[in-house]
Amino acid sequence: MSTADDSRWWRSAVIYQIYPRSFADGDGDGIGDLAGIRERLAYLSGLGVDALWLSPWYPSPMADAGYDVADHRDIDPVFGTLAEAEQLIAEAHRQGLRIIVDLVPNHCSDAHPWFQAALADPDAPERELFWFHPGRGPDGGRQPTDWVSPFGGGTWTRTTNPDGTPGDWYLHLFAPQQPDFNWDHPRVRAEFEEIIRFWLDRGVDGIRIDSAAMLAKDPTLPEVTPDGPHPFVDVDAVHGIYRSWRRIADGYPGGRALIGEVWLPDRQRFANYLRPDELHTAFNFDFLGCAWTAPALRACVDATLAAHAPVGAPATWVLSNHDVTRHVTRYGRADTTFSFAARREGIPTDLELGTRRARAAVLLSLVLPGAAYVYQGEELGLWEVEDIPHELRQDPMFLRSGGVDPGRDGCRVPLPWSGDAPPFGFSPEGATAPPWLPQPADWKDRTARAQAGDPHSMLELYRTAIALRRAEAALGDGDLTWLPAPEGVLALRRDPGLTCLVNLSGTAVPLPPHAGLLLASGPLDDDRLPPDTAVWVRSTPDDPR
Repeated sequence: MSTADDSRWWRSAVIYQIYPRSFADGDGDGIGDLAGIRERLAYLSGLGVDALWLSPWYPSPMADAGYDVADHRDIDPVFGTLAEAEQLIAEAHRQGLRIIVDLVPNHCSDAHPWFQAALADPDAPERELFWFHPGRGPDGGRQPTDWVSPFGGGTWTRTTNPDGTPGDWYLHLFAPQQPDFNWDHPRVRAEFEEIIRFWLDRGVDGIRIDSAAMLAKDPTLPEVTPDGPHPFVDVDAVHGIYRSWRRIADGYPGGRALIGEVWLPDRQRFANYLRPDELHTAFNFDFLGCAWTAPALRACVDATLAAHAPVGAPATWVLSNHDVTRHVTRYGRADTTFSFAARREGIPTDLELGTRRARAAVLLSLVLPGAAYVYQGEELGLWEVEDIPHELRQDPMFLRSGGVDPGRDGCRVPLPWSGDAPPFGFSPEGATAPPWLPQPADWKDRTARAQAGDPHSMLELYRTAIALRRAEAALGDGDLTWLPAPEGVLALRRDPGLTCLVNLSGTAVPLPPHAGLLLASGPLDDDRLPPDTAVWVRSTPDDPR
């Protein structure tokens, strides 16, 4: 729900993530675009969300689905034009929807003009804007470090000089087509400050910062050790960057938010990014990866709120995004936790169980204090598509691991909107180009049109829950109180007077005393709550708990 102070909307907003390639195709080429998003703004407004976060829409060779940016001040032609982006921002605002854009500051595309200039001349001043370094060994033939990329493999690629001789190596923490910027250089800092102003001047309400903990590097290039400071993750110098960005954001009206993608196991180090003069919020990946058990979830919620409290920042609650296995699939497995290292195809999955748990999970995530994120398609109950033919996969995680890691394509399959067969209304009627990734035929019952108006559907559960969250003064930002509950059950109260019960045990449990049922994630057993089901109830005034 919205807070009384509209400039603090980010503290309690429900934010919907759009992966543009896969949301809706407006021109019939099989790839989602801005025209498709604009056509679906009424759907998003009807869902009840407060803001839309769009994954990168910038010019890019698409070596990493747009996270290899060639120009941060324009729109890739596959998605549309800068004028269309400005039109989308204006139309979204008219429908009461805020816009958050993705910023990728750790690296750029190897097609970026700066990097092209750096490659063309070993003495070019642009060389200092990246991490070029001689190799090890008498002939410089070994990488400068043994750092390992999150995408698998090494993090350095050797260049070739204009005369054909081997040159220096350049750093890329991700794919070779994504050279890392040198954030020690003032020109890099000034460039991104201007990029931020460019988009804030066009009316965007927030900026999501990709790989936010990885910008600063230790210039001595030490190896990664178990006990020492990490050389390229959470280096202290990164905080000065965000303090400068916060000063820029605070100079604009309407509460412009900075949102960090911060993957850190140390909660105190994580909270440092949320100090009052740095980022406004950051993603809570602990909750996303948490096991589906009452003790684990309660411990995760408590630790999250405790970490955020000293810096006065709101927590965020995330179930899925464009980088992880969809949670209907995760919750349908024996091990419901998420790990990049453990991601594999072919794990037995009970989709009926996963769907039931996903319905309960959204009631839990929307009742917790802070902001909540919805990844496109989760409101339709979509599962991970695991049988994509290898020749159609595009994720560099899959390609660089030799297929050992299936990558992230399975959660990026284009959405099903209507109809009984692919492309399920993703592209305009009559379009001949297939969607850029194949959709499963079994999604015919998961289309938005098939679920609209069905009170038992996942889509209507989301609509109802988000509407209640907006209407209930107890929800959004604030505090929670844990209540006594049977083993395997979570019971919490949001003052004044709304209680949530989530049954993660194997047996049905009695509902607590209540003054009325507001919402249930699934059918009740008379006055008992079945396993893997959640309810919101109106608390009774005289309930001593």
